[in-house]
Order: sequence, then C-alpha cells, then structure tokens
Amino acid sequence: MDKIWETLYLSAKNVQNYRKISDYITAGEVSAAILSSSGKIYTGVCLDTCSTLGICAERNAIFNMITNGEYEIEKVIAILPDGKTGTPCGACRELMVQLMPEKYKDIEIMLDYENQKIITLGQMTPEWWI
Repeated sequence: MDKIWETLYLSAKNVQNYRKISDYITAGEVSAAILSSSGKIYTGVCLDTCSTLGICAERNAIFNMITNGEYEIEKVIAILPDGKTGTPCGACRELMVQLMPEKYKDIEIMLDYENQKIITLGQMTPEWWI
C-alpha cells in the first residue's frame, strides 16, 4: 500500500476521540484526513447534535483545509467508530464536487483500509446533478 494512506489513516486515528461535549453534542466518533494537492494533511472529526447543526468528519477536514488557504483534494479517508474505513456521505460528496467541479472525479477515497480498496469520487459520483 502507498505509504501516504498509512499516514492518512494514522492522522485520522490520532484525532478520533469520542467525547461528550454537552447533553446535546458529541464529537469524535468518526474522524477523517484529507491530503491536499500541496501534500499537506488536514484532519477533522464529526460533531453530532440533537438537531441538524452537526457536521461530518470529512467536511470538517475540508473546512480545515479551506481555512488554511487550500482548495484541492487528492485523497480522503474516514475512520468509523469500529476502526474501519467508510465512504463519505452524500453531503460530503456534494461539497467535494462543488469545490472541484472540473477535477472531483480524480479524488481518491479509501473505501476499505484493511483490504486496501480505493475508489475515486468519479466512480462513486459519475454524474453530477448540475
């Protein structure tokens, strides 16, 4: 496996820390790491709320990347509560497509870290609604 995937996995795992923030908010059940086109890694965790104000780990990592002045994603990994990896939800996919409408199909997503299965966002989202 490409060494960068191991680095991304460990980066996401290092921020994954489930915690109760208040009676209404928990954080860190899911974590994510994004590799930007500059080679920098950005991480994020999910925030779950009792309403729709929460945010996915992938979008949190993307917002971290944007906050730091970058806009292009190369690779994405998300770690679920059981330590396995999974695919970004529809909202996360939509954000990546809108962020990179000409290049989104090339974003690599770690589908299954244990079995080293990688898929592109283009394979997951072959046609954009716009």
